[in-house]
Amino acid sequence: MPVNTLLITPPFTQLNTAYPATAYIKGFLDSKGVKTTQMDLSIELFTAIFTSDFIDAIFKQADLLKNYDFPLVWKQKQEYIDKVDMVMNYLRVQEVTAAYQINHKDFLPHGHRRIKLEKDLSTEFGMLGILDKAKHIATLFVEELGDFINANVDEFFSFTRYAESISRAASSFDTIDEFLQYETTLIEDEMLYILDQHLQENRYDLICLTVPFPGNLFSALRCAQFIKQEYPQIQIAMGGGYPNTELRRLSDPRIFEYIDFISLDDGESPLLRITEYITGKIGVEELERTYILQNDKVVYANKLPNTIFHHKNLPAPSYVGLPHNKYLSFLDVMNPMHRMWSDGRWNKLTISHGCYWKQCSFCDVTLDYIGNYENTTADDLVNKIEKIIAETGVTGFHFVDEAAPPKMLRALANKLLERKVFITWWTNIRFEKTFTKELCALLSKSGCIAVTGGLEVASDRLLAKMKKGVDIGQVARVTKAFSDENIMVHTYLMYGFPTETAQETIDSLEVVRQLFMHNCIQSGFWHQFACTAHSPVGKNPDAFGIKVIGPKFKGFAENDLYHEDPSGAEHHLYSQGLNIALNNYLNHKGFEIPLSQYFDFKVPKTIHPKNLIENFLKE
Repeated sequence: MPVNTLLITPPFTQLNTAYPATAYIKGFLDSKGVKTTQMDLSIELFTAIFTSDFIDAIFKQADLLKNYDFPLVWKQKQEYIDKVDMVMNYLRVQEVTAAYQINHKDFLPHGHRRIKLEKDLSTEFGMLGILDKAKHIATLFVEELGDFINANVDEFFSFTRYAESISRAASSFDTIDEFLQYETTLIEDEMLYILDQHLQENRYDLICLTVPFPGNLFSALRCAQFIKQEYPQIQIAMGGGYPNTELRRLSDPRIFEYIDFISLDDGESPLLRITEYITGKIGVEELERTYILQNDKVVYANKLPNTIFHHKNLPAPSYVGLPHNKYLSFLDVMNPMHRMWSDGRWNKLTISHGCYWKQCSFCDVTLDYIGNYENTTADDLVNKIEKIIAETGVTGFHFVDEAAPPKMLRALANKLLERKVFITWWTNIRFEKTFTKELCALLSKSGCIAVTGGLEVASDRLLAKMKKGVDIGQVARVTKAFSDENIMVHTYLMYGFPTETAQETIDSLEVVRQLFMHNCIQSGFWHQFACTAHSPVGKNPDAFGIKVIGPKFKGFAENDLYHEDPSGAEHHLYSQGLNIALNNYLNHKGFEIPLSQYFDFKVPKTIHPKNLIENFLKE
């Protein structure tokens, strides 16, 4: 008997489009004759919560607990109950007649978010069209309800994560295990009800839970706990980004009360072996890259050499069975590039596996998903693109590469044009000098509308120290080449890299200001440097002038490392000022404000000339 397998994305991930992990595994297992079904429990639960009946239950639960945070929402609760179904339907389809109704100033309740942004709605957001303005108001409505749920009914609730706080940097399993013994919340009850309905209608031998982020772990374990109690005959496997990065030293056996198999790195060969093991075709010694429990001890079963399924030989991901009509488009910020993560349907596909550069010292370059670079052909990619469009009806593509190679992008663009395959696409790149005006024009013609890439700390000293392989001048010229071809540019920005001084932080902000002002970049996001166990910095902190001070590994997760930077600035102090400045630049304003005014403490003046980027662009 073949193994009947259910692939589940647990709450919560992106709400506007399907997370691709189960689609990749389904495409592969289908090609090997393994019967598979996939379930996006994340979107199923979210859309079940935001219904009139469930929101009514939320308010009743808050009343029972005597929790009334966000009193404006409580006061207008009947308005939220009555109109949530209509708002959710609008976020799914953006029908213009509904937009007129939502835009009416008194149709939806005025909660804490709506009131705060009333000025923006009549000024900046007044520049938006009818559909977008309604989408923004509808987004505020749903976010207000989300705030109310989090504050009064379930502290773990968030739109794109669940219980992340107890899973992040969880060197010990203690806290997670403790919370798993608590009574389920209203949200969790609904999640388990949806899961149970599905399991009652179908018989499965194996359930695979993908855990891409810390904010998916607890809900995955809640599901596994329920399955073990109610369907003990079903085997459970777990894989994905979280175990791949954080569970590489796993020794605590307690997680195996909930999970039977935990696989690392690409899931194709481990899962194929697990299905063969369940049917008795192979013994335990044949498993690959898989943790199991033997004699109450965690054992890493990994037959060498591993079975290799090269990227170029893998089938297209299969999106069959995912509820494409349930995904929602949100508009919480006006910036046209920034909104792409939450707005619109995007088929996710990788051009290449891993990173062709794999040198950045802050990155997990020692792990397979970065270090194992594999490529394919343009024909193969376009074949996959056509298959996915046929399945989903969606012509938007987000190529989710670590860094899409310029050579492959050129080949892909030419092939799309040659075969007259018309798509809209965006991807992540390195700001290579290879991206000339000519190449950017070709990419634009083939449907590219945006690129993302890391500028990190905009300091040539630190860019060299982190082995980024670019400098500020090159970034300026490359981003301008994209922008001149109407391709939007988002840049990932970092502060707090080891030994970064206050002067370098302010100079970096000045570079960012000038890049926005000269329309080289249109969007950006600051994050504070995190020292991870699998990066060159984490593996050799002394070489980067920092001292790792914890956490002590206690048998479960290991990734984020606490560290001291004796020669750098007090990095955390800069977070608020950097983000206030960036928020202005995202809205194309505030360029004339002195940088010092963004901080509530004394900062050095920038040493960069006001025409730094202008001069780079002339070179």
